[in-house]
Amino acid sequence: MTYVIAQPCIDVKDKSCIEECPVDCIYEGNRMLYIQPDECVDCGACEPVCPVEAIYYEDDVPGEWKEFPKINTEFFVEIGSPGGAAKVGLTDHDHVDVLSIEKKTS
Repeated sequence: MTYVIAQPCIDVKDKSCIEECPVDCIYEGNRMLYIQPDECVDCGACEPVCPVEAIYYEDDVPGEWKEFPKINTEFFVEIGSPGGAAKVGLTDHDHVDVLSIEKKTS
């Protein structure tokens, strides 16, 4: 099991969670952040600092966002497990399901 970032992160990307993650497993897509499941150590440090409450333990993801564990995992099919988000930086993609969600407007 791992932590998962869900829909409330889309178009927000506050990044407080990145600062708290001791293993640097939170990667940045164009529209949201993603947790690399093979690198996450399940410490939970990221969850309480998320201002939009987008981070959940995999088994606790609310029903309306039940596809986000799969979305987080599939995001890494292309980039794999690089061993740290800081050295990768902003990736130039997002999961196809994230791209299909309408952009938030202020």
